[in-house]
Amino acid sequence: MAVAAAYHWVLLLLAGPCVGSFLGLVAARLPEGRAIAWSRSRCPHCGQVLGWRDLIPVLSWLWQRGACRTCGHGLSWRYPAIELAALGIAIWSLAVTPGILAWASAVLGWSLLALAIIDVRHLILPDEITLPLIPAGLAVTWALDPDRLPHHAAGAVAGFLFVVILRWAYARVRGREGIGLGDAKLLAAAGAWVSWQGLSGIVLIAAALALAGHVIWSALFQRRELTKEIPFGPYLAGGLWLTWLYGPITIGSQ
Repeated sequence: MAVAAAYHWVLLLLAGPCVGSFLGLVAARLPEGRAIAWSRSRCPHCGQVLGWRDLIPVLSWLWQRGACRTCGHGLSWRYPAIELAALGIAIWSLAVTPGILAWASAVLGWSLLALAIIDVRHLILPDEITLPLIPAGLAVTWALDPDRLPHHAAGAVAGFLFVVILRWAYARVRGREGIGLGDAKLLAAAGAWVSWQGLSGIVLIAAALALAGHVIWSALFQRRELTKEIPFGPYLAGGLWLTWLYGPITIGSQ
């Protein structure tokens, strides 16, 4: 058992930064419709194709002091930041969920990380990432406890309908769109992973995180207009991640 646990730790820790490097690529190319798998990575400034020495997660950026080896132009700190964030997700998954389940947790966390980055940058939640999370959540439920599958399927439907109804009501009252269908699909995925019982907690956590984010942004930078579009996907992702790892919010105890 100890050998198996060490095996999962080693592999996931090695995979984390590599997956983070790939997520940075996905976040940059997917919203623009560019090829992901069949196109070589290049310096965004001089166009030089990057070799293996340029693509070692975190280490290449540090070794080259955050600059392109060919043209010397500075490279964004976001690249190693995403790689370290993916490593952090792997460590968090291993610390909270046991054995093979840590891999499912890590995949969920990595997907949510990619969605959060894309939503912050482009105000979209791509179907290519959100929709596969729905059958993935149901598959994990079936593997863990098949008897819970109807609750999680109902959660997926309830999550989607909740946002759709909220979107319709907001449009009726305010005369404009207030929440995107990408959020509806993400909450549907959340229901597939944590069942209908976890949805209210996810929405509550997301709302609290969004409020805290607005206050912090206003204090550190500038006051954000309430009419300006705010990406809600990262907050929903945070709510789903915490609920998946620690369970639904409960009020009181028996």
